[in-house]
Amino acid sequence: MPKKDKIKRAFSAAFPYTLPIMAGFLFLGTAYGIYMRTSGFKPWYPIVMSATIFAGSMEFITVGLLQAAFNPMRTFLLTLMVNARHLFYGISMLDKYKNTGKKKPYLIFGMCDESFSINCTVTVPDGIDKGWFMFFITLLNQLYWVSGATIGGILGSFIKFDTKGLEFVMTALFTVIVLEQWLKDDSHHSLLIGLGVSLLCLFIFGGSSFIVPSMLLILICLTLLRKPLENTGGEA
Repeated sequence: MPKKDKIKRAFSAAFPYTLPIMAGFLFLGTAYGIYMRTSGFKPWYPIVMSATIFAGSMEFITVGLLQAAFNPMRTFLLTLMVNARHLFYGISMLDKYKNTGKKKPYLIFGMCDESFSINCTVTVPDGIDKGWFMFFITLLNQLYWVSGATIGGILGSFIKFDTKGLEFVMTALFTVIVLEQWLKDDSHHSLLIGLGVSLLCLFIFGGSSFIVPSMLLILICLTLLRKPLENTGGEA
């Protein structure tokens, strides 16, 4: 089969799987772009950041980091903790990404939660090149996010109404993630550990400094308790 036809077939097979992601990414990406503009940044900020960082929750957090005093260590630790799950994503995709050639670096870079979920669980249709299929899943999802951020960055210049509270979209995003975890996990042990540790660190360190220590402590707790959680059906 000619390479051009192989690519076209892979794109046609991948596109339907990304349609639900498109709806969510366009909305959240637009909200992110507007949030960046109303926070005082130029339109190219959300466009470049969405294309290079491509980590939705971290991009929202980056708005506050850019406005605060420069603290590279705090930024590094916060980024590591927020996206630590990708370490486990990467390990689980080692076999999937074998023999994907020059597409492999991009597949690694563009592996967001949604792309991981599709590429990890979907059985590639017969006659479709696996590498190109996963490539288009990843590429399309990133294009949706960048498109939403671009729309929001441009529209943000024309918004005249009060956008106070728009940053709550980040809280809503994390709330959805927590609810999804609650529904997936029958025992809820790991989620309750995270909630308990966060409340403890909030009490000890205060609202402005509890995030990094709570994430470090959560990671330590889940690592130490991984075997007991697996035995009781929890997801560490």
